[in-house]
Amino acid sequence: MLSEDDKIRTERLRWERERLLDRSAQETRTDAGLPVDLLYTPSNLAALDYRRDLGFPGELPFTRGVYPTMYRSNLWTMRQYAGFGSSENSNLLYRQLLSEGQTGLSVAFDLPTHLGYDSDHSKARDEVGRVGVAIDTLDDLELLFDGIPIDEVSVNFTINAPAAIILAMYVAVAERRAIPLDRLAGTLQNDILKEYLARKLYIFPPKPSLRLTADVIEYCTRHMPRFNPISITGFHAREAGADAVQEIAFTLGAALVYVDKVLERGIPVDQFAPRLSFHFATGLDFFEEIAKLRAARRLWAGVMRERYRAENPRSCMLRFFSGGSGVPLASREPLNNIVRVAYECLAAVLGGAQAIHTMAYDEPFRIPSVQAARVALRTQQIVAYETGVTRTVDPLAGSYFVESLTNEMETAIRKELEWIDGVGGYVAALERGDLERAILDRAYEHEVAIQSGKRRWVGVNYFVAEDDQTQALQLHEPDPLAEARQIERVGVVRHGRSVEAVRRGLDDVRAAAEGDENLMPVLIAAVKVRATLGEICATLRQVFGEHEEPRVI
Repeated sequence: MLSEDDKIRTERLRWERERLLDRSAQETRTDAGLPVDLLYTPSNLAALDYRRDLGFPGELPFTRGVYPTMYRSNLWTMRQYAGFGSSENSNLLYRQLLSEGQTGLSVAFDLPTHLGYDSDHSKARDEVGRVGVAIDTLDDLELLFDGIPIDEVSVNFTINAPAAIILAMYVAVAERRAIPLDRLAGTLQNDILKEYLARKLYIFPPKPSLRLTADVIEYCTRHMPRFNPISITGFHAREAGADAVQEIAFTLGAALVYVDKVLERGIPVDQFAPRLSFHFATGLDFFEEIAKLRAARRLWAGVMRERYRAENPRSCMLRFFSGGSGVPLASREPLNNIVRVAYECLAAVLGGAQAIHTMAYDEPFRIPSVQAARVALRTQQIVAYETGVTRTVDPLAGSYFVESLTNEMETAIRKELEWIDGVGGYVAALERGDLERAILDRAYEHEVAIQSGKRRWVGVNYFVAEDDQTQALQLHEPDPLAEARQIERVGVVRHGRSVEAVRRGLDDVRAAAEGDENLMPVLIAAVKVRATLGEICATLRQVFGEHEEPRVI
């Protein structure tokens, strides 16, 4: 007697024989190259064990979400990545965004700050405040959050190489306001490995950089229990050309490096792992993105239990922030990007994000306008309050297609992680350029598909309008005096501080860097006496040296 599964398989074969005239319709793949069948049935999930593979929201393996009620109780944190020019300008923008319903801040820093140079350094010329806010001293960070209740608002700092210094300034600001550190909520990106892989805003070589990252995690574990000391990031690899499988595999591979580094300090995994957070892109291959996020949660829970023997279920939670994706956005017909961003946001919600940033429609060619930033925020609010997708947890669970794709995605990610282990581990593969080469190969394939028309991009290579709407949009004009004012402000700080106190503070930083103690206490002391970010980084450069990029062919 045939089982129910066998009956369905038999019926599927009959259906194909009698109804399918166009066999070519069955041949398609996701953006990451995973095969997609024409039709999914219960037979595709014959091996699925509900308790083992799905479970319930808020319980292992967290496939269906990290919290029991998800958005029924609390919506995701709505962030907009923002900051430009001076601390005053960015402060006004943050206040405006908060007044319009944004529930968290995400600080964008300028390039000199990312690279550890003060605004008056020769290498900072013409870049001060261009793509983010310039932060040189504690005074700048105090002004950035002037009038903003940092004990009530979650703040995300997108900074990596000098992340420990920015955190030191934030701690000093809190202490000046008499705010206990255990009241601070937010996230420090602090993921230096992805800088070597994709974004390239590094300063020091990998080994001392990993030490700084671990210093921050250790400090926050002991003193800032509500603050995420790291956001392990796949977003930039994805923006550089990685596909969805590579994004998750390379991100989890980096996460294992960080966990191992903190464990080397004798800190039990269940003390720090609950505060690890992640940052992923969410692109336009709608179902693949949802499956990717569900598979990542299940895979991370398994790794934490099997490899690290984590006992606290919170250590196994993969909590993540979705930054959308800029790759699908186009400078031609930019209003089309509003639609693209809405689908990215919806995929992130259906994938179970804890925080979401939505791109502005004009982001491919300028710093977003006030109108574009508002539309981006309104996109999240419309999804949250008007679509009904928040009424039930993991609404796509049980879909034959989504569950099958989740399984396929997990298998593909595991294979990628096995490849990394097989070539000597994550750091070795990174230093040789293996990971970057894999991303470049994928990016090249993507570009070839665009240029050939195989991959359709509406308004760019498909349904192309004769008129280009970008001509009617004005580019962002930076304040021509902003750089001069910032340089003047740094000069005022230098002349008004105690030279001897700064010298002692930097000497303490140097001595700590030459030893093996946690650098956070001396960094906090240094910024309090008004040592600049650039001076501290210069001191660390003397001890750690600077990273030199390997040649990737």
